[in-house]
Amino acid sequence: MPAPKKTIRRSLLVTSAALSSLALAAPAAVAAPSPSGSPSASPSATPPASMSTVGGARLGQPGTQVNLAGGVPVLPKDLSARSWIVADAESGDVLAAHNAHWRLAPASTLKMLFADTLLPKFPRDTKHKVVPSDLAGIGSGSSMVGIKEEETYTVHDLWLGVFLRSGNDAVHVLSAMNKGVENTVKEMNEHAEELQALDTHVVSPDGYDAEGQVSSAYDLTLIARSGLQKKDFREYSATVSAKFPGQTKKGKKGKKVRESFEIQNTNRLLAGDSDVPVYQGIAGVKNGNTTNAGATFTGVAERNGKVLLVTVMKPEKDEHNEVYKETARLFDWGFKAAGKVQPVGELVPPRGAEQAKPGANPSGEAGGSGDGGSGTAGTGAKPVASAPAANGSSGIGTALGITGGVLVLLAGGAFLVNRRWPLPDLVRRRTRQ
Repeated sequence: MPAPKKTIRRSLLVTSAALSSLALAAPAAVAAPSPSGSPSASPSATPPASMSTVGGARLGQPGTQVNLAGGVPVLPKDLSARSWIVADAESGDVLAAHNAHWRLAPASTLKMLFADTLLPKFPRDTKHKVVPSDLAGIGSGSSMVGIKEEETYTVHDLWLGVFLRSGNDAVHVLSAMNKGVENTVKEMNEHAEELQALDTHVVSPDGYDAEGQVSSAYDLTLIARSGLQKKDFREYSATVSAKFPGQTKKGKKGKKVRESFEIQNTNRLLAGDSDVPVYQGIAGVKNGNTTNAGATFTGVAERNGKVLLVTVMKPEKDEHNEVYKETARLFDWGFKAAGKVQPVGELVPPRGAEQAKPGANPSGEAGGSGDGGSGTAGTGAKPVASAPAANGSSGIGTALGITGGVLVLLAGGAFLVNRRWPLPDLVRRRTRQ
């Protein structure tokens, strides 16, 4: 009996991805090219004629790739981004893409890889006293959450700083806890290779502009998909606001007092802005902006049971919040097109997924436990969108639900055939009052 067409297509894509991985692994591990001659220069506005074909041959072609047919909505006409991708977060199908493998500066979207690499290492209630060397080497003009020397923070505090305020100071403190920036960069590059994010080369763990630091819309989407397997990652990336520890001061009668201040998520589709409404069903992930990268963003949203990932890199249109506006238009298209459009490629699984065992703990939560590790508020419960979280952070943005228990990946064989990497159950976003 002949194999179904979809199975044949998927098998070909798997083969293509495997061959591309073998061809690209060595160069990616050695030194990825800079997007331009220097880290401060603007990258060329012309995509390479030949790019990686991981995920399918069409994803390596320059320009827009989409299979338009009867019943498939037309793509938005006012997209100016140099690179973007729309993908089904669970099946891995790439619904449409534009220069998907173009290596560009990633800015703080690279913090998704930082988090996916380091989150499993430290229980969230671990305390760390900051010393001056922890904050050494932070780039000029970096986004900061406001960490102070000689103050003590929990790992939970630090991750809130990373995800909500994109704090490079929080990244450097966590890197110091991880045997330093150099070791952290090494581990991030190793993890990128494991994810088959072969366009990615890390130089600075916080995404600050650096010579040779590149990623792609395809890779950032792979990285986000991996991170979303982790409960802590989902929680932090979907949190709108939280309390962050301030500096210890002397209060009345000389008593030491340490008050907290509120921090807001800089993801405008999650928190909203004057010209950008909160996107219905948004649940993360991460934004970035630097001189070299311009604006970058990877988002995940759910609507009517369908979960999509969209990555947008460097819109050319010079308008406030343009990266979010173009992302929203691509989400709108994706939800209308899902189930109607034939995919142009796929998000490949991590290499280790082929060895995944039923019943294993791939969740990668802080502390290594499937329930989120020590200090997780509301373990086993499904937080309601309008309910405040027990840790003081706003539960409004916790759209990707915490279901408790262990997320079990499909066995290796089923993974390769079905191409699925199921995300955890979702808490459906309630309409904001």
